[in-house]
Parts: sequence; C-alpha cells; structure tokens
Amino acid sequence: MKILLPDSLPLHPSLPDGVRAISYDASRPVPPEHRDAEALVVWGVSGDDLAEVAGDMPNLRWVQTLAAGPDSVLAAGFPDDVVITSGAGLHSPTVTEHALTLVLALLRRLPQAGAAQAAHRWDREIGGVQPLHPEGAVTSLIGAQVLVWGFGNIGQTLAPLLQSLGATVRGVARSAGERAGFEVVAEEDIATQLAQTDVLVMILPSTPETEKALDAERLAALPEHAYVVNVGRGSTVDEDALLTALTDGTIAGAALDVTAVEPLPEDSPLWDAPNVVITPHAAGGRPVGADELVAHNVRALVEGRELRNVVER
Repeated sequence: MKILLPDSLPLHPSLPDGVRAISYDASRPVPPEHRDAEALVVWGVSGDDLAEVAGDMPNLRWVQTLAAGPDSVLAAGFPDDVVITSGAGLHSPTVTEHALTLVLALLRRLPQAGAAQAAHRWDREIGGVQPLHPEGAVTSLIGAQVLVWGFGNIGQTLAPLLQSLGATVRGVARSAGERAGFEVVAEEDIATQLAQTDVLVMILPSTPETEKALDAERLAALPEHAYVVNVGRGSTVDEDALLTALTDGTIAGAALDVTAVEPLPEDSPLWDAPNVVITPHAAGGRPVGADELVAHNVRALVEGRELRNVVER
C-alpha cells in the first residue's frame, strides 16, 4: 500500500509493514507517477490541485486532511467511495490559544492601547483606577456571559479556560443538551441567547447552512457592549452587516482571524473599522498530533476497522 504525505510539515507516522510512505510537493498537484496511491494526506494543498487529481487516482481509498474543516477536500470531487477523514481535534490547542488571546485583547482594549502607543499618549481612559464593570463595553471575563457558537473540539477546549477566568459559558450547536459539562442551546434558539451575550465566539465550519449565519438580524440582537470574535470561517459572518454594526456602535468591537476573502484586500473597510483586531488566519496552521492520527487511520484502513474523524458525505 502506498500513502502520500505532503512536504508542507514534518510527518513521521508509525506505519505497519507493507505500507510505503512517499513525500510529495504540497504546492503542486500529485505527480502522475504517484497517482496510483491508495491513501493521500492533505495539508496546505490548494483546492485547484486537489480537483486536478481527484478523478485521476484509480486506486485511492482514503483521503486524510489535516485541516479541521474538510471543505476544500469535499469540494475537490473525489469519488463517493473514497473515505474522507478530517483533522478535527488537531487544532484545538492552538486555536484555543488564539481565540483566548483575541477575547482578552478586546476586553483589555488593546486596539485602543495600540493607537495610544502609536501617538505616544498615556491613555488614562483605559489605565489607572477603573470600575470592574463599567458602563459600555465589557472589560473583564469576571461575570461575563460568553456564547461559543460551534461547540466542537475547539469550543470544548476553550470553554473551561473562559470559565476559569470567571465567565459563564454556553455553547450553541445544532441540537440542545450538555457537552463537556456545559449547557448547549440549539441554533434555532440563538436569538434569545444573543440578547444576554457579552462575548460571542464564532467557531463555525464553512457549509451552505452556515453562510452568513451571523447576519444583520443576529448582530442587532447583541447588546451594544458585546464583542464578536471569529476563529472559524470567514463565510459565516455577513461582513457588510458587521461593518455597519461596528461603525454605528451597535456592538463594541470585533476580532477576526478569518475573513470571507483571504487575504483580506488592502482596500477592505474592515481594516479601519473601529475597535477591530485582525489577524491573518493565524489561529491554527500547526496541527498537533498529526502523526498519531495518520498512523491510527492507516492501521484502521489496513485492518478493515472504522477510521477516526470520518466525514459524512
């Protein structure tokens, strides 16, 4: 059995006897001489390159993407009998770090502090004696109501950290219930939750159902003191509506690690919107535990067992 491993990161999975690993250039389509492979691992491969080879690998049985969201692999057009597995869980630690950083950057007014620093100005509005819960934008996680929309691996890793800093955390998912010890509300009931939210963290995947999920109506349901943080996918936020909310002051600010178009165009008005932090899709980018996941799924494939992180198609 031949498995193709991308050269976009060091991969050294422990493979069973009879499985041969071949490295390929992730910046190009899989070369013709290796399109006889039965397994393909994807990381940093463009959607166009995947689409070029999707119908030209006759022996292919399994594609492992190391991305948490498998959208680019699903869009490539691999045959229905090819099993696709995602990198769900590989990015939970790093995206959690970034999400927490963005939340705290907004609460601790780092955009305002950065502007003051650039002007060589000691901003007494954000320093010195301060009330814990002032009028206007929320400034602490202590007592804050945080809503995590998209309560999968990353959300469940982030929630305990937010809670440990004093926040009350609820998740939002397709169905209500309890996950990892946290209350989860159904998406159909999100409107009532938004009205009492201080920080909304978006960790939604890109699907037709999540397109512009945070629209003008839902933004309007947030209090004026609330912040929005998006570390999921840029397509899940109506950016025109978000820009209007920021400009009009109907929300306090936003932190975006993802945008609908990436890279974000130089002339996008989001760059200059008030109280906005923008990072260049930097939350993930370094899968943790990729070797173990690949090794597990290779063995499962060889032994005829169920693979981990199988994507429904």
